[in-house]
Amino acid sequence: MAEVMSMRWAGVTPEQYDATREAVGWEERAPEGALMHVAWFEADALRVVDVWTSREDFERFFAERLAAAVKEAGITGEPETEFTPLHRRFVAPGVTGAA
Repeated sequence: MAEVMSMRWAGVTPEQYDATREAVGWEERAPEGALMHVAWFEADALRVVDVWTSREDFERFFAERLAAAVKEAGITGEPETEFTPLHRRFVAPGVTGAA
């Protein structure tokens, strides 16, 4: 069953997020098991909601590709992360790719 991963990472800036995204290249080379990624910023934190085929797919992606880029971007601390089984997903017709 697919999993929804929600994350709040205090102190991460838009510049750090963009540097990490470019270094990892997840939009150009989608990680195995990644189904959807949405990111935004609160006043003091990065917020992310992803859908993954499994929690293990996310954890493998983090260990193999994301962790080194996070460190290189100067991101510190630990995110607050929660995984919840997906009940339903809807993608509006015509919506594709990254924006």
